[in-house]
Amino acid sequence: MKIHTFHRKQNLPISIDEAWSFLSNPENLKTITPNYMGFNILSGADRPMYAGQIIQYIVTPILGIKTKWVTEITHVKDKHYFVDEQRFGPYALWHHKHFIRPIEGGIEMEDIIDYKVPLGILGQLVHPFLVKPKLEEIFKCRKERLEELFGVYK
Repeated sequence: MKIHTFHRKQNLPISIDEAWSFLSNPENLKTITPNYMGFNILSGADRPMYAGQIIQYIVTPILGIKTKWVTEITHVKDKHYFVDEQRFGPYALWHHKHFIRPIEGGIEMEDIIDYKVPLGILGQLVHPFLVKPKLEEIFKCRKERLEELFGVYK
């Protein structure tokens, strides 16, 4: 029953207003998600983000298996952070905190995800070579797409 933590930070040369406008809009999640995941919002993204918002998606995380994912936005502090929690989906637990803060020359984005894989010991066995690498891949794609969108040049 291990709970894992995934942590990433990224700096972008944009204002807090620009960052919040993009990151707090659920419709932009598709833009920063790998195409192969077949990410599609079914409902709940038609209003600005608010605590209590339920958003339903279809994703194809592995082996072409379509999965319904239902999240709730549980906390929102305008231009500071928001939290989404899975209500139904592929994880036994998913609690994702999104922070943004101003830094010199832009903003720092920080993601902290506490999650638990399903299927007990079997889930724990596949975590190191399936689940964790998939999260790494998704966030690598997200980092690259955000850099492209907001003009980060290497």
